[in-house]
Amino acid sequence: MEHQPGSLGHAHGWDREFPAFEEGDLPMYVGMPTFSKLPYVPDASELARRRPDVAIVGAPFDDAVSHRPGARFGPRAIRAATYTTGQHLSLQLDVEPFAVLDVVDAGDAPVVPAWLERAHAVIYRKVRDVAASGAIPIVLGGDHSITWPSATAIAEVRAPGSIGIVHFDAHADTAPDDWGVPAGHGTPMRRLVESGAVRGRNFVQLGLRGYWPGPEVFAWMQHEGMRWHRMREIEERGADAVVDDAIAEALDGPDAIYLSVDIDVLDPGMAPGTGTPEPGGLLTRELLRAIRRIVGRVPLAAMDVVEVSPPFDHAEVTAMAAHRCALEAISALAVRRAAGETVRFEAAPGGAAGT
Repeated sequence: MEHQPGSLGHAHGWDREFPAFEEGDLPMYVGMPTFSKLPYVPDASELARRRPDVAIVGAPFDDAVSHRPGARFGPRAIRAATYTTGQHLSLQLDVEPFAVLDVVDAGDAPVVPAWLERAHAVIYRKVRDVAASGAIPIVLGGDHSITWPSATAIAEVRAPGSIGIVHFDAHADTAPDDWGVPAGHGTPMRRLVESGAVRGRNFVQLGLRGYWPGPEVFAWMQHEGMRWHRMREIEERGADAVVDDAIAEALDGPDAIYLSVDIDVLDPGMAPGTGTPEPGGLLTRELLRAIRRIVGRVPLAAMDVVEVSPPFDHAEVTAMAAHRCALEAISALAVRRAAGETVRFEAAPGGAAGT
């Protein structure tokens, strides 16, 4: 805009030249709230054309919670929970992930409230479209029920290969139902096993503690061959030793891993904004290190980070931890790519990816 000499704008100096900044270099609170200011690519056909390595997906749904709601606001809070813009350097892994990988934000599944079945359907379709492009989906929840449709989509795209699940959580999420509802946030892992999307012996759970579930649920888990590591084992042996065992178990059979992180695996002091807080959990440092170790050594098919409930966290601590969970996984993938490994999923001829 040109100002006439003598105008107020001219008098204030507002008509002089100022430096311009690209969208990705602006502060996080300016412009489109994508994950770390990444390019916004919501269209499935454009994803197939672009062929990104990783795509962020939002699943803003919490109609299946049993205690504190609010996780529908999690994806937006996680996307915004960073002060960094432009290029990132991981000081832990000494890699610039966005310089090595093409990472985009694919937007949200088009969820509407009070329609559980529809929400799971559109989450399934969104994740399947992203995975079919060959990109690794990182899904931001949402309550933990979203893992059922999300991991199902990954299992179908990866077929005839198999996936396993490494599951960080205070709770096993293997209940037969939540007050008669089969799709509650306490049931997704059971639904995945019962449906055949994932074999029970290909489940590894870490961080279980507290007072739920009861012995009958653990009996079902044992019958299905599921493996788990309670928090007391991490306390006694140390997180690294337990995570190394989990990695060995995760590699025992599956072709790739779906990593599911319920943020309540952290101690409530580290993550107060979550639906079912359980005292006595991991430190944020321990969780982020575990994610780097797992993604650095196990082929990753997809990941989700769930149960971030911003209304219960005035200081955004929980959303920041969740953001870093996703970013640490991306950085670990970048290290693998820099070493010459394949990150994207390329199906064999006639396979599901790209279809």
